Amino acid sequence: MLKKILQGLGIGLAATLIAAAVGHWRLLNGLETRTYDWRVRMLAKPSPFTDQIRLILLDQNSLDWGVNAMGLSWPWPREVYASLIAFCKRQGAKTISFDVLFTEPSKYGVEDDRALGSSIAAASNFVGTVFLGKESGSRTNWPAGMPLPLKTDIAPDARVASLPRAAFPIPEIGTNAALLGNVHSGPDSDGIHRRLKPLTLFDGQAIPFLGLAAYLTASPHEAIAIAPRAIRIGSHVVPLDRRGNAILRYRGPAGTHQRISAAAVIQSELQIQEGKPPVISDPTLFKDKYVFFGFSAPGLLDLRPTPVKGVYPGVEIAATFLDNLLAGDFIRKTPLLFDVLIALLLSCLCGVGIRAGRNARDNVAGFIVALPIPLLLTLWAYQRGYWMSFTVLETGVVLSLVAALMLNYAVEGKQKRFIRNAFKYYLSEDVIQQLTQNPDRLKLGGELRTLTIHFSDIKGFSTFSEKLDPPTLTTLMNDYLTAMTDIIQEEGGTVDKYIGDAVVAFWNAPLSQEDHAVRGVRAALRCQRKLAELRPELKARTGAEVYCRIGLHTGPVKVGNMGSHTRFNYTMLGDAANLASRLEGVNKQFGTYAMISEATRALLGDAFAVRELSQIAVKGRAGAVRVFEPMWPQDYAERHDVLETFARGLAAYYAGRFPEAIKVFETIQEKDPPAPYYIKRCQDLIAHPPAAWDGVWVMTEK
Repeated sequence: MLKKILQGLGIGLAATLIAAAVGHWRLLNGLETRTYDWRVRMLAKPSPFTDQIRLILLDQNSLDWGVNAMGLSWPWPREVYASLIAFCKRQGAKTISFDVLFTEPSKYGVEDDRALGSSIAAASNFVGTVFLGKESGSRTNWPAGMPLPLKTDIAPDARVASLPRAAFPIPEIGTNAALLGNVHSGPDSDGIHRRLKPLTLFDGQAIPFLGLAAYLTASPHEAIAIAPRAIRIGSHVVPLDRRGNAILRYRGPAGTHQRISAAAVIQSELQIQEGKPPVISDPTLFKDKYVFFGFSAPGLLDLRPTPVKGVYPGVEIAATFLDNLLAGDFIRKTPLLFDVLIALLLSCLCGVGIRAGRNARDNVAGFIVALPIPLLLTLWAYQRGYWMSFTVLETGVVLSLVAALMLNYAVEGKQKRFIRNAFKYYLSEDVIQQLTQNPDRLKLGGELRTLTIHFSDIKGFSTFSEKLDPPTLTTLMNDYLTAMTDIIQEEGGTVDKYIGDAVVAFWNAPLSQEDHAVRGVRAALRCQRKLAELRPELKARTGAEVYCRIGLHTGPVKVGNMGSHTRFNYTMLGDAANLASRLEGVNKQFGTYAMISEATRALLGDAFAVRELSQIAVKGRAGAVRVFEPMWPQDYAERHDVLETFARGLAAYYAGRFPEAIKVFETIQEKDPPAPYYIKRCQDLIAHPPAAWDGVWVMTEK
């Protein structure tokens, strides 16, 4: 076993090294991101702060309303947005963030820009947008008059990226905003938006992402500090990956944050100005809420793929960042070293477990248990805010399982196949199974164990077998022994040997069976029932009624591999086996076909009905033993009166009242086979009274 453990550990270590390479070079990055996105979708749910955010979306219905009701072509006049801002201010919105780049003057003229700028200035909590990039954008310095992003300068840092160019809003809009937020957030290499940069440097200024800018506008006195792998904003912490990105915890598909159509907001403000009831009847819809405005109409090109949805409004990504910031539950990427250590633990356990497996069932169970563990671990880690690498863990597990299985097959498969092929015609399947699991048991010797032992023999076999030709006799015996053997093995018994027409079997070895006596008796009764079904067919083939006698005894014997050093058999030796053999023969003295000893009877409980037959002393064995006839409970119930009468006769016999016993037995001698034998026995005892009567019937034949 120690050798197998060491081999399993070696396999686990090798598998982990490969898994570490997979993680380091991202060889299975596509699989990793797909399984991560599945985790995101499975576990996405709103936070306690999700309801503090509202989305106003310029959707397709809003565009249609603009054309049909207002005669507005795209792009809309900017004074329309002024109505939207005015309504949010009227309701007491905490901040109003626009995910819209107003980088060019309105085509409706400067007054249109001034109208929007005046509304922004009146709101005082408006967050505008700026787009930062490497090549896009006309500015390389901070424009005069634009609000500085932060009150405290932040020095360049490796965890905060710096971009050289920017596109700013026109002065009428930008100079009136409380703060400007960056809306540039690049996707991962597969085009999916999973993370973004909370801060980006431009011209020495740290510009917050739009979601962070909304928070800073509502909480202008929060201090910002950069710590190793994190940004601290007051009491809030934004963890960063090694490239300075925050990994978002998405709350659900698009629409998880409450959405309101832009048309409904604009109509509400216009109707209030006209003294009419607004379309939005809830006066607290935006009160103390972070409000984001953006586009969701397909033609406006601000839809992005995310782990939770292939089409997701860009403005809701900013809302998701703010949601994560308020809840403090951004996702953290676990270090590769941590993933590798977990993979090492799992791989070693898998390697050792499969190497220690004793059969194919153990190996299958090992695969079933081990393969889902990485997935379950990564789901558990995500719930606690961590992105653990599924591919690193699963690679280690799969490789260790497969390698250990291949080693099992190479080292032990050949040996097991040899044992099975050599013994499949001689031993029970249970014995073969034990030998394949423990080949060192293929040696001489045995153990002392209590068995329930079965001996059976065909009544009058010699008489009718002499009348059959060899082929007919062979076919008959094959059919009979097959039927009896199938039942014995179905009940978990081990067939020891065949001696002509006799069958020797036992229970409780090589496998331990607490109910071995019950199994043995049930097998005996089933064998008798099966033979009764076969009797008409066998009579047609042999010309004789075929019956078998069965003896069962439970006792200690030596059981194991017995024989010579070159040829041996799994069998038993001991006095208990001899007694079982004697009981089979004693059946003929009582006209019965199944007999069990008192030791077997004591282990049956209420599983079967029994009637006591006698106290006997068998030839070649000192001491008396009580014997019983077992039967199915329903058979006992059908014969209840006869069996009760027999019991009264037996009691008189034990008491030495032989004339009384004869009278009782005579009333049932036509119905109960043992009764005539007892009548003759009592008559002999009357004719030759014993010197000392103890009720024991001494058997003079085997």
